[in-house]
Amino acid sequence: MDLTPTTELQAVNQLLASIGEAPVNALETSGLADVATARQALHTISRRVQQKGWQWNTLFALTLALSPEGEARLPANTLKVDTSGNSRWIKVAQRGNRLFNQSFNSYNFDGPVTVDLVEFLAFEQLPEAARHYITVAAARLFQENFVGSTTLSSFGKDDEMNAWADLQAAEAENADYNVLTDNTTVAGILYR
Repeated sequence: MDLTPTTELQAVNQLLASIGEAPVNALETSGLADVATARQALHTISRRVQQKGWQWNTLFALTLALSPEGEARLPANTLKVDTSGNSRWIKVAQRGNRLFNQSFNSYNFDGPVTVDLVEFLAFEQLPEAARHYITVAAARLFQENFVGSTTLSSFGKDDEMNAWADLQAAEAENADYNVLTDNTTVAGILYR
């Protein structure tokens, strides 16, 4: 009995099982095309899920120091970014690995920029609820692409909906959302 969170290898083996393939012992050395395809499906769904931005993959109030050229550079794994805190009035756009200052149509800023940044995490860095949902969603799509069975797909959709509900519940529990303080309109009225 394995008492550790789901690994990428275990997730890929679940995808392989969804099309009736035997499990593999390693991802890099298997040499099987189905393994590479399953791994890519898992990666694609993981990126899609993480791009939404969750409490566990968002860095809040991150201060970006400027480069010597006055540019705000972003980490390579940035999926989404928006200004926050004292910088919330600066209008920006992510362009590659830099912030574009839309207020001045330039990559330059006058000082450090505070942002909320959504980062793309490796599978093993995700909480178990996210790993489970990503695996189930990827398995359903992987199965649909390989086998195309509508009966199997309907079972997969039920599992996917349950896993999505579990992920949403875990997010709500861990993020400690508060309708009074997390809503800027309500907070503005409360703290006049």
